[in-house]
Amino acid sequence: VQLVESGGGLVQAGGSLRLSCAASGFTFDDYAIGWFRQAPGKEREGVSCNSNSDGGTWYADSVKGRFTMSSDNAKDTLYLQMNSLKPEDTADYYCAVVAKEDYSDCTIHGYEYWGQGTQVIVSS
Repeated sequence: VQLVESGGGLVQAGGSLRLSCAASGFTFDDYAIGWFRQAPGKEREGVSCNSNSDGGTWYADSVKGRFTMSSDNAKDTLYLQMNSLKPEDTADYYCAVVAKEDYSDCTIHGYEYWGQGTQVIVSS
C-alpha cells in the first residue's frame, strides 16, 4: 500500500484548496479511507473518514459544511475539497487507509497505512 498526498500550499482565509491522495497497492472498495491533520504542537486528529461499509462519511465538527471527502476509484485517488478555509485549518494533512474489516473509528489508531503528508497554511 502506498499513499502520496499533494495539493497543499499557502492560501488566504476564505479560500479553497483541493488535496489529492494517489493510492496504489490496494482496492478502495476493500478499505476504509480517511483524512487527518496535525497542527504544530498538537496531536493528529481525524478530519473526515468513511468506513466504506455503510456509505456514510464522518466529518469533524470543525470542518463540517466546509470540507468534502470524495474518491475516484477509476483513478485510485482520494480527495479532500476544502472551502472557506480558516487560519485554524493550518496543519499538515494526511490521507490514511485500513482494511475495512479492521476499521474501528476515525482516530489515528483506527488506520494502518499513511501518506507522507502535505502542508496547508491559511493566512489571515
